Amino acid sequence: MGIDLPLIWAIVIGFGLMMYVIMDGFDLGIGILFPLIPDRHDRDTMVNTIAPVWDGNETWLALGGAALLAAFPLAYSVILSALYLPLVFMLLGLIWRGVSFEFRFKADAAHRPFWDKAFAGGSYVATFAQGVCLGAFINGFEVSGGVYSGNGLDWLSPFSIFTGIGLVVAYALLGSTWLIMKTEGLLQRRMKELARPIACLVLLAIAIVSLWTPLSHPQIAVRWFSVPNLFLFAPVPLLVLLVTWTIVHILRYETHAAPFILSLLLVFLGYSGFAISLWPNIIPPSVSIWDAASPGESLGFTLVGALFVIPFILMYTAWSYYVFRGKVKSGEGYH
Repeated sequence: MGIDLPLIWAIVIGFGLMMYVIMDGFDLGIGILFPLIPDRHDRDTMVNTIAPVWDGNETWLALGGAALLAAFPLAYSVILSALYLPLVFMLLGLIWRGVSFEFRFKADAAHRPFWDKAFAGGSYVATFAQGVCLGAFINGFEVSGGVYSGNGLDWLSPFSIFTGIGLVVAYALLGSTWLIMKTEGLLQRRMKELARPIACLVLLAIAIVSLWTPLSHPQIAVRWFSVPNLFLFAPVPLLVLLVTWTIVHILRYETHAAPFILSLLLVFLGYSGFAISLWPNIIPPSVSIWDAASPGESLGFTLVGALFVIPFILMYTAWSYYVFRGKVKSGEGYH
């Protein structure tokens, strides 16, 4: 039996997207939390916790896009055609956020509030656009003759708007628990106060999406509620409940890494539920990874390059987080 290259590439792309959501999620979450923290020194501390690592986090987004083009060009063309507008807004948000990140350190006192608002605005736009893309992807795309046959606004629906809002809340949870791990004093206490209701909102968002999705898509309902799948997949929602309860409970006393790690686990469980619902379709509702894959020769050739590059990205990422480990005190900075 030969190697299933489309399956390997699907795992590579899924891993890259998961790494992006986990790693860029918390630094986007810091921008989302900016309007709730008016003190300038606290905002400086918040930004300084991500200053050494934030730009490298977006490497995974670039990797996922390039891998999708190389391995599944049909999916790349359909998804980009269907999600052109929200993806443009996402990129504009990331660019504006990146510019404001650098400029806020160099701005004088009169212009600093403008760049603070720009940093927060870019974070909200980029995150909401990503969530809208997620909702549109779950809803699926019209494909005829290997070409996207829907219109330019099919991505806009009540469900996709809700998933956009839900992702904003999820990234806010990652951001708040990251700051609990990386800061001390009043800012840390403020984050602990915020993280509890945010965790409950994330649970509510997951519950609504988990009900809305099978009610709107019968094939997903069959995937989750038919026997034996009902029993095989039951641990996922049970773990979501357990992890959320644990986060709310330990926030009463924990000031280190545990809330952040549990928040990552909660996001991963949501990601796994998304994968279970749609597998093996890379263009929902009916085009599988094998239908959309490049020729085997292309998959094999590009996989060699990917397996060479990914370990270097992992080593660079691990090293940067190791070097800049520990808490950031007010007044410290890497800018």
